[in-house]
Parts: sequence; structure tokens; C-alpha cells
Amino acid sequence: MKKPKTLLLVAASEQDANMLYAVGMFVPDPFIYFNIGNRRYIVMSDLEIDRARKQARGCHILPLSSYQKKLRRDGVKTPGVAEVLPRVLRQKGVRRVTVPFDFPHGLAVQLQRNRISVSPKKGNFFPEREQKSADEVRKLSAALAMAEVGMAEAMQALRSTKIGKDCRLIYRNAPLTSEKLRAIIDTAIVQMNGRANHTIVAGGNQACDPHESGYGPLRANEPIIIDIFPRSQKTGYFGDITRTVVRGRASEAIRKLYATVLKGQQIAFDKMRTGVATVKVHEAVQELFVREGYKTGKRDGRMQGFFHGTGHGLGLEIHESPRMGPHSAGELKTGQVITVEPGLYYPRLGGVRLEDVAVVTEKAPRNLTRFEKVLEI
Repeated sequence: MKKPKTLLLVAASEQDANMLYAVGMFVPDPFIYFNIGNRRYIVMSDLEIDRARKQARGCHILPLSSYQKKLRRDGVKTPGVAEVLPRVLRQKGVRRVTVPFDFPHGLAVQLQRNRISVSPKKGNFFPEREQKSADEVRKLSAALAMAEVGMAEAMQALRSTKIGKDCRLIYRNAPLTSEKLRAIIDTAIVQMNGRANHTIVAGGNQACDPHESGYGPLRANEPIIIDIFPRSQKTGYFGDITRTVVRGRASEAIRKLYATVLKGQQIAFDKMRTGVATVKVHEAVQELFVREGYKTGKRDGRMQGFFHGTGHGLGLEIHESPRMGPHSAGELKTGQVITVEPGLYYPRLGGVRLEDVAVVTEKAPRNLTRFEKVLEI
């Protein structure tokens, strides 16, 4: 029988999703995790060890300080993780480890000098992260609820604006800017124990760059893309939602653009089933856009049309496997949680993107997003 691989991580779980998945607790500084068969170990500092004993589910806790003490007796003046790591593994009889593809090079060299073989693993370090359990879906839904509360606050603020000179939106006697509306959204999320980062509030031509956060005064009668993707401070899971709105009256061109994107999103939902190739979902959306006259390509030196994927996995990272894009590989699997976010972007006209979050099933995907879709407010 083939011996199971020893998986090794050295990372801070506050930043590294794989480590957070492995141990289930937030730690700000890098620490050691490895398994031997079904037994999982973490090497923890005195600062974190008591908390780890309570929070690190199913892990055997090894004190970092005891290894440092032994190393000092052996003449190592200031032993850190790099010195402790090979000592721990050799003591446990580990001679071969599998590490993430982005594992620190210096640590890999240190292990090899101590005759411990290091094999980097491409792709998902924990493949099971792709398919979410019922508990994970609940955590994702809670994070999505934070995003929806932020969106509700944004819509309320926009509805309460007046239209001033040059079509600028006036909120509480001052121009409403992307920065101000973003602060309103982010404050609502913080109050729900979430953390918002780079929330997008982009109007007019700014919205034609899908990752532009947005800046300056917002104006009436032009589309504003609002994309909110908070992380739960409690669980580490992300929510993600995008709506496009016009305060005032949308032009016929924008109404058609919006209706086409909305139809594209529905086509994606209709295609998404267990076993369907991810690229086929994206191609179905792209084909609709072309039929409706919305071509994709470069014009005047910048991209326009539909030039990003239809969706991406959502979990402990904002972008994780699988992807639904023009070059994506693989098939949809039951339990994957994926965003569905087609968009169209044309400079001088504006951009439209709509995004919901869905769980893949053998039949119709289950849409976790509840927030309404309305163009004009």
C-alpha cells in the first residue's frame, strides 16, 4: 500500500487560505503545519499555544519553545522556524514532504540540506477545498449577507441624492463621490464583523476597467458599477456581489446593454450543472453577446466588450478554483460555489456587470444571492 504523502505548510493563516483551511484559526505570524498519515501537527509559539489548543481542530500541538531550547543547547544562537523545521520533521521520522508550489525557497533549501526531500505540488494543495460542505456554504452565505447589507446602504444613499449641476449627485449638501459611497458601504460591513477591501464604486468610463475602484464625483444618468467582496472576520470566508445602477434615467443604449448582460447571466445559470465543462458556460455567454452585436476586442488601444471570465470559485480566497473563462479547464462539480458575473464594457458608453453567487448541483444551481437587480433608481 502506498504511503500517504506528508503535506507541509509554513505560513500565517491570516494571509494563507490553505493554512486557515488546515487549522481553522487565525494566526498573524508564520508557523509549521504537517501531517503524518491522519495525524496533523502544528508547531506553535508560547504566544499562541493555549489558543491553538482550544481552536486548532484535531491538531496535535508541539511547542516551538521546547525545540528552540534544544537547538540553543546545540549551539544555535537564535533558532527560528527555519532551524526548528528540519529538527521537528526528522524527530518525527519524516524524510519526504509535499509543499505548495509557492513554498519559500530558503526553507526548501534548508530542508534539503538536512536530507529531507521536498516536492512542490502544482494546482490545489487541498483539492477538497473546491467542493464546499454544508457548513462552508453557510459561512459563505453569511459573508454574502454582509455584502448585501453594504449594497443596500449604497442604494439607499444613491436614492437619497439630488441631481445638481453637471449631473453631479448631491448627498447631504455635498457631491457624492466614489470614495464617500465606498466608505458608506465599508462602514456597514465593518459593523457586521466583516472586512471590506478595495470595494468598487466606478461610474461612467471608469467602470470600463473592471478592477478600477473608482474615484471622484458620481453623476446621474450614467451606469455605476458597485462590486462588494467582504471577508468575514470570524470565518475567513468571502462574499461577492455586483450590481450596476443608474441614478436618474438610463439611455436606450445602456438599457439594452443591461438587458443583454442580465440575459447572459441567466444563460450561464441555465448551463451550470455538475459535469458541464466550465469553458462551455463561458462560451454560451460570449455567443449571446456576439449575436446581440456586442463584440470583444481592442479599439483605440484598449479592450472593450466581454474580456473577463464568467465566474470564479469563492471560498477562503476571493478568487479560487474553478474558473469559468475562455481558457478554463475541467468540469463543474457538485458543491462548488461560483460567482456568475458577465459584463460588457464600452468606453464613452459605460460598463455593466451583474454578479450573483451560486452552488453547483446536479440540477439547477442554487443562487445564494437575494439582492434585487434594478437598473434605474
